[in-house]
Amino acid sequence: MKRILILSGKGGTGKTTAAAAFIRFAHARAIADCDVDAPNLHIVTSMQTAPKRSDFLGSQKAQINQKQCIQCGLCMQNCRFDAIRKREDDYYIEDYACEGCGVCSCICPEQAVTMQTDIAGELSLYQEDTVFSTAALKMGRGNSGKLVTEVKLAMLKAAPETDLAIIDGSPGIGCPVIASISGMDLVLIVTEPTLSGLSDLERLLKTTATFQTKTAVCINKWDTSPENAALIEQFCAENSIPFAGKIPYDRNASAAVNAGRSIADIDCPARDALFEVFQNTIRELKL
Repeated sequence: MKRILILSGKGGTGKTTAAAAFIRFAHARAIADCDVDAPNLHIVTSMQTAPKRSDFLGSQKAQINQKQCIQCGLCMQNCRFDAIRKREDDYYIEDYACEGCGVCSCICPEQAVTMQTDIAGELSLYQEDTVFSTAALKMGRGNSGKLVTEVKLAMLKAAPETDLAIIDGSPGIGCPVIASISGMDLVLIVTEPTLSGLSDLERLLKTTATFQTKTAVCINKWDTSPENAALIEQFCAENSIPFAGKIPYDRNASAAVNAGRSIADIDCPARDALFEVFQNTIRELKL
């Protein structure tokens, strides 16, 4: 199975829009949404059946047994994250603030505070003609990289005979991105024609280079700043980075996205340009 991962240096560059179009262009039968902090690829996948859902277990969180608690307040005094609060006569744990350090559990004289495994998110696996793996991390939880790995493994196990997989990654260069890049055959970076877009691109390229993963670049909405688009093309040429193409700003594309449709399904200039980007990306994948 060949695997294409689509990334961007920041949110809003058109990464998921490109991923959704690639899925249609390739008739991909294995897809994954590894943007676990804000998954939205499911909006355009049109899966008809309910997914198989499973809990993702993260780090531990503290819990207070009110029957054993003697109201001494030691746990609240020693919590550096201000996660323990008092409500009337009871102490309680502020779920989003607790970092699972365990100090409260160790210091409690009555052993009223215990550490419990936290359900940090939910995995969803759709299995139809297309296998679609996705997940959502709960607010304020860590281990996003581990959850991304679980998403990828679920896709690979469910669709081992598929020729091509399309994976939508997270923006930026953090843990979920690093976990996404591992095992990929090619990364396509969707950037925008701004100076910050070029800076983000450079950071992402350093990250993919660490994994020695083949990487290509495309520019979305290039005609909003042709000068900066030219700078990005020049940068790619000078550094021998495959340039997959440019996509113009297109109001039809925006309307399709707002309606929950892939731009691969409509006739517009952005669709034609993105199809060319897709062809160039596949060409790089097979080299």
